[in-house]
Amino acid sequence: MTRKISIHPTDPQSRLLRQAGEALRADGLLIYPTDSTYGLCCRMNARDGQQRMHAVRRDDTRHYLTLVCRDLSSLASHAKVDNQAFRLLKQLTPGPYTFILQASRDIPKRILDPKRRTIGLRIPAHPVAQGLLEELGEPMLSATLTEPGMEVPLADPDELFERYGRFVDLMLDAGSCGIEPTTIIDLSGVAPVLVRRGRGAVDRIFPATD
Repeated sequence: MTRKISIHPTDPQSRLLRQAGEALRADGLLIYPTDSTYGLCCRMNARDGQQRMHAVRRDDTRHYLTLVCRDLSSLASHAKVDNQAFRLLKQLTPGPYTFILQASRDIPKRILDPKRRTIGLRIPAHPVAQGLLEELGEPMLSATLTEPGMEVPLADPDELFERYGRFVDLMLDAGSCGIEPTTIIDLSGVAPVLVRRGRGAVDRIFPATD
């Protein structure tokens, strides 16, 4: 039976993070809080977890997922980061941003854009997400917990658990989460490209136009 664990949003309990880490290491699928919305996560190499993630979201299995990293060092070991990209990453992380970068060779092909060999990466600021990454000791494959036709993701943990609890192995309940997705920036080319304006502010980098 799926468990819903209430965890402190700013000072997550170590024993609860250990339980969540054990579930991930067993190739489980989790619901967890981020600094943008609640999301789904599993280990990067958990092929079954990835398939279950697509099934919960009812999306095309070609939908690109995000690799969530603890820090810049971890991110840089899974992507090709030049000096310009590194300066921008250092400025904006951790935070509610997703960056599209050329993937390193250790990234499974099944989670890459097959044409461009790119992947979305992010470093969340949420203490629970950070604690989970530290406990696991490796990046997590992640996606926003939403479905086709849903204008905004659900933010209330009880509503989320009622709707999706039976599809996952564990839910980390850290209280109400946001409904605004991450800002997406493509750093795979010569110059940064703003793909989507979301929760992360980028006005100094990409001034808004009327």
